[in-house]
Amino acid sequence: MIEKNYLKSKPICKVKFVLPRQRAEGVKTVHLVGTFNDWNVDAQKLRKQKNGAYAATLSLPVGEQHEFRYLLNGDTWENDDSADHYVPSNVSFEENSVVVL
Repeated sequence: MIEKNYLKSKPICKVKFVLPRQRAEGVKTVHLVGTFNDWNVDAQKLRKQKNGAYAATLSLPVGEQHEFRYLLNGDTWENDDSADHYVPSNVSFEENSVVVL
């Protein structure tokens, strides 16, 4: 799930990325990996919420779009069901989620 909150004072959007509890059952770690962090698998760890979901909020410039995926337990890649659209990955036969700001 993706929540966008556009700031009125700056061309920035606070984007909350959420992996719902139902998709996180049995998961120990979730990392948000994408073009905004140069696909660094250790750059953005999501925090487990009281409701069992995992979430992180990033401040990203308006007018951009970013490809991303969730990395579960360091070995399983997942897309976001609420992504704005999907594009083919350059490294596999799968697709990447895209958020448009």
